[in-house]
Order: sequence, then C-alpha cells, then structure tokens
Amino acid sequence: MERWQPRRGRGRGKAAYSSSSHTQPNNLKPSNTFNHPNTRKTTLNHTTSNNNNKQDNNDPENLPNLTGSCPYMCPVDERTCRERLRDLAVFERLNGNPSQSSSTLAVKKFCRTISTADVRDVDLRPVCVLEDTLNHLLNIFGSKSQPFDVIHDFVFDRTRSIRQDLSMQGVITDQAIQIYERVVKFHIISHYKLRRNDMNSNSSVSPMLHLNMEQLTKTLSSLYHLYDQTRKPNPEFYSFYVLLRLGSDHQQAGESLSLWFRKVPFPVMKSKEMMFSRKLLRYSRIGNYKRFFETVDSEASRLQYYVVEPFLCEVRALALACLNYGGYKLSPYTVVDVSKRLFMEESDVESFCKDCGLDVFTGEDGMKFVPAKQTGFCNPKGSEKCYPMVSKRLKTVLIDEVPETI
Repeated sequence: MERWQPRRGRGRGKAAYSSSSHTQPNNLKPSNTFNHPNTRKTTLNHTTSNNNNKQDNNDPENLPNLTGSCPYMCPVDERTCRERLRDLAVFERLNGNPSQSSSTLAVKKFCRTISTADVRDVDLRPVCVLEDTLNHLLNIFGSKSQPFDVIHDFVFDRTRSIRQDLSMQGVITDQAIQIYERVVKFHIISHYKLRRNDMNSNSSVSPMLHLNMEQLTKTLSSLYHLYDQTRKPNPEFYSFYVLLRLGSDHQQAGESLSLWFRKVPFPVMKSKEMMFSRKLLRYSRIGNYKRFFETVDSEASRLQYYVVEPFLCEVRALALACLNYGGYKLSPYTVVDVSKRLFMEESDVESFCKDCGLDVFTGEDGMKFVPAKQTGFCNPKGSEKCYPMVSKRLKTVLIDEVPETI
C-alpha cells in the first residue's frame, strides 16, 4: 500500500506538488504527532546512529490519524498554487487557459514527498470524493481527445494520488476495495493499450510500460492487504498475480510463488479463476503449448487475456521450436497448419517465423511452407511485434471501449 512519506531536509512549508511520478520517495520515519484544531504536525526523529543501521518505520500507527474533509477533487490551496505556476494538465484547463482551472476540472497530484510542517485534514479527500474523482478520471481514460500516452500519464498520476489519500487515512472498507479494484483494471487495460501503441510507433512508451507494471504490482499488493482485513476476496484479482509470473523471466520465482499460494484462502485457490491461472502456469512450465493456447482460447476473461497476451510470443516461440526440431525435413508444415497451432493469422505467421530465424518457402502451387530441421532457429528478442490471438470467443470478449467496464 502507498505510504505517506515526509520530505527529507531542513525546509518547512506546505506540501510540494510535483508533476512527475517516476521518482522513488524519500523514506524517513515520523515520530511524535501533535494534534491541533486544524493542523496535525509531525516532527522528525533525528538520530546520530550509523546510517547503515537505520530502519524505516512504516507502521500505520506511526502515521498521523487523519480523516479527509476536502470536498473537491483537488484541494483549493493546491489548485491556486498550480494556477499561479501554470502547472495544469491539458485536462484541467478551463477553456484551454493554462493558468486557470476549476473545482470540476483540477485533480490532486500525487506528491512524492510531503512536508511534515502542515498535514491538514482539508488537504485529504474522503472516500466519497475519491470515488467521484476516480469516475472523472476513468471518463477521461475512455476518451480520445488526446493521444493515449498523454491520457495514460495523467490518469496514472492522479490514481496514484487517490491511493495515497486512502493510505494516509488508513481506510479499510468495501468502498476502498472497489476503488483499488478499479485502479487495478485501469493499469491492466492501460498496459495492454500502451504495449500495442509501442509496437505500432517509435515513441518512448517502454519506460511507461515499466512504470505502469510497477504500480500495478503495488496496487495488487495493497488490494490483497485489504482482502485480508475484510475477508472479502475476489478470486479474479488473485489470478492476476499468477498470470503476471508466466514466462521464463519468472522461472526462478517458483519457490516464492509456492509460499504465496500457501497464504491464499482455500476457497480462492479452488475458484475457476485461480484454476485457470494455475493451469496456464503449469502448461507454460512443462512446455505444453497446445493446452496453453486451448485454455486461453476457451476460458480467459477479457482482463486475464490482457495480462496473458505479452507472454504469447514466448509460448509461440516454444511451439515453433518443437515443430522445427521434431518434424521431418521432407515433410514441411503448411503456413495454414502453423497458424492454427499458434492461434495466429496466416499473414502473421510468416513475419513471426522470420523473427525466429526460420525461412518460409512458396511452392509451385502458391502454397507457403515452413520446412523443419532449420538450423537458424532462435528465440525472438523481447516482444518487438504484437500478434493477437485468433479466437472467435475472445473476439466477442475483447471490447476496446473501456470507460463503462471499469
């Protein structure tokens, strides 16, 4: 769960509102808390011990006991400050004016370092306001008024601020769970769309993919903590954790994943969502590409497919390796047959074979073949291209219009 962290340094003043969300927070521990009518102050506990032996104290009881009272999506002080600094996102500008906003447009930024001099209840939003703020952000997320990377960057930062407000208030309610679940959906759908944009353009989307995955993992961790506290788990959101660990990059994480399974409630382990993710994990580890694709084709939900799609390239490379080394040189495979085995469009098979170092030949009748026993096979580096999975069922499930589904 996102933690409120005080600013490191000597200065005292109001919280700084930073526009970037890609820097790790400073970790200092708050100690004494003094309560005043309108302001709650926290002082830093400076020690002279060895810096290498310092331990960060992030226990919730050491955080100020705050209850948000801000009625707006953005506190008035922050909005006024950002108007003066012309620090308004394109979605926050009133009539396009970079120095003017309103209470219905401005949304509180994520603040990496918060000064301990002034931590006020009026600067935190209660859960009902956070719900309205999230609805506003997801409406923007579903719009096409700006390039998707611009939309993602704005919603990414502002949903992080929502999680920060929840964390600072220590909210553990059904409403908080719903907010976290919707933020998880945002990160999954956004990752899917960012990845596709990355394949189709030369823009610098890859760092955004990395940061989005990082925040998705943190949001899931916070959500699981709420599930443990309320004992109201949602199996599909547990399945995402397993699906994110598909692929060879996570082969070494087998022991930690086994330990994680032991902490999952038994009813969740027996749910169809977790059974699906565990089957995919098993098929990918033993190299059963046929059952892997069939299971995704027949059982994956929309969000589960979005999580799985980046791993399809690796499983397809495994399938091509099996066909290449296990086939007969005098009996080449037709591209039509390979496309059915790999659940790919025929037009994509030739391109994917080229990515894997395999040649495709055209026969006298115009039919294309992929000979076996080729010596130039290699695993494609990364996921340079996106080859969607061909599935009649998934075609009806994968709806690109997202605002009403989050």
